[in-house]
Amino acid sequence: MKAVYFERFCEPPRIATLPDPEPGADGVVVKIEATGLCRSDWHGWMGHDSDIVLPHVPGHELAGTVVATGRNVLRWKKGDRVTVPFVSGCGRCAECASGNQQVCETQFQPGFTAWGSFAEYCAIDYADANLVRLPESMDFATAAGLGCRFVTSFRAVVDQARVQPGEWVAVHGCGGVGLSAIMIANAMGANVAAVDLSDDKLEFAKKLGAAVTVNARNVSDVPATIREITSGGAHVSVDALGHPTTLSNSILCLRRRGRHVQVGLLLADQSRPPVPMDRVIGWELEIKGSHGMQAHRYGAMFSMIETGKLKPELMIGRRLSLHEAPEALMAMDRFDGVGIGVITRF
Repeated sequence: MKAVYFERFCEPPRIATLPDPEPGADGVVVKIEATGLCRSDWHGWMGHDSDIVLPHVPGHELAGTVVATGRNVLRWKKGDRVTVPFVSGCGRCAECASGNQQVCETQFQPGFTAWGSFAEYCAIDYADANLVRLPESMDFATAAGLGCRFVTSFRAVVDQARVQPGEWVAVHGCGGVGLSAIMIANAMGANVAAVDLSDDKLEFAKKLGAAVTVNARNVSDVPATIREITSGGAHVSVDALGHPTTLSNSILCLRRRGRHVQVGLLLADQSRPPVPMDRVIGWELEIKGSHGMQAHRYGAMFSMIETGKLKPELMIGRRLSLHEAPEALMAMDRFDGVGIGVITRF
């Protein structure tokens, strides 16, 4: 198979011809029809993720067709159209038994704990517990665009933040995660304040449901600006970027007893940032993380997509070929472009 491949962190990936994968006893092999480009893949290529063993094939936002199954797989067969959470649970540990596969102790992550989907084929472990059947009406590019960003944002907004109609939700960072959170919070009936450094991204955020926008380059105090806009502070704030500044701004823009959700990754030397804990304690704020979404929660999201409340297809920006992926991966730290890049040509 053709795949994006690197043997050392930070060195330019290349297109290589590699052996086709074989399914494990509990796994399947998926022919990749589309796969998203995510900044998490850039973090992996930079060496920020300790799960990656070199050499490596990145990619974790995938959609495709099952072409082979392991001997123990019962629920899936050749030809099934599927996607998979980027965090897949083993199905046997205490967390999986409680329905929290997104924090499984021995989780499988394509593109991190194993070779990923920047390739013609990808092997997926724990298939019966994690594969998600795609609605016939959903094309592969849209399904791949759900990837880690849209589903993680869905869990962050709906399950972790418990957003209610009429509440103010601040979203810091209008990349794929942030734009997804804006669309979902708007669909839940919330009023959304979008924050970014790019007027183009903020304009796109308005199209996806942001009620107001704040360009952080143009204000001296982002939290104070949001507290003024929302008449006392956001009920919920999401750091969708993952940076010490956006984390602090997100917490400080909340009203008393507000809820902060951390979705953006803080890795390497930013993994232990300062937190304004005096505000957290004094205002009884909640801080929650959000790490993927369980396969059993996709149904609720699909229902909102099928009724038109959510339109993830609007998130898709560039459609690329596999040969364009190495350059696009290396450029992800520049935050260029609007929307989600998806590889659709192999």
